[in-house]
Amino acid sequence: MAGHSKWANIQHRKGRQDALRSKLFSKLSKEITVAAKMGDPDPEKNPRLRLAVKEAKSNSVPKDVIDRAIKKSQGGDAESYDEIRYEGYGPNGIAIIVEAMTDNRNRTASNVRSYFTKHGGDLGQTGSVAFMFDRVGEIMYPASAGDPDTVMMAALESGADDVESDEDGHWIYCADTDLNEVSAALESSLGESETAKLIWKPQAPAEVTDLEAATKLMKLIEALEDDDDVQTVTGNFDLSEDVAARLA
Repeated sequence: MAGHSKWANIQHRKGRQDALRSKLFSKLSKEITVAAKMGDPDPEKNPRLRLAVKEAKSNSVPKDVIDRAIKKSQGGDAESYDEIRYEGYGPNGIAIIVEAMTDNRNRTASNVRSYFTKHGGDLGQTGSVAFMFDRVGEIMYPASAGDPDTVMMAALESGADDVESDEDGHWIYCADTDLNEVSAALESSLGESETAKLIWKPQAPAEVTDLEAATKLMKLIEALEDDDDVQTVTGNFDLSEDVAARLA
């Protein structure tokens, strides 16, 4: 999910990320391999690879796994992956963007369509929901990085556009093309961030207050995230406090 959604917190409490750790490692390793293959294998000379390695480290991917993924990109037998974006609507008309990396477009398209259909959604055409999101860079710092005013000042001085802060931490947003530069500038004032990545940020998240609708939506998102070809899933929704508590 984009930003610090309630569902992201629910996932954490349920231990879902731990249950999917090996699958997560595989997806992050795939992004590292593709990033290294498309550019320089040195993260300091390849912005996309630098961000991919940072994301992997933030998810506790071991250094040897990261190194193997980079080395794999330099081999002649390294797989070739296509990056594809799928867009559609979930239950209650919630807009969903799915980013995938695949070596078989037909397989991935068929799987993604089946998930939407099975869970009460509808897969649309490219561009059918992307206008409801902004493509931005997101840099996350823990609450210990400083008070909201201090972080806001550091973010603006580094070229960021906006900051959202709460008791869990600080989420700093910038133009997608500025992510690497803003992230590097922030490190000099706030230290190393926990994550720095490109996301689809919902412009106007819809609050889901119905438990049945929320349950169906979560099942769709989980099915998509469980697919080996899917890298990210983003929806333009948030859960009401009541529904979030009942799903926890």
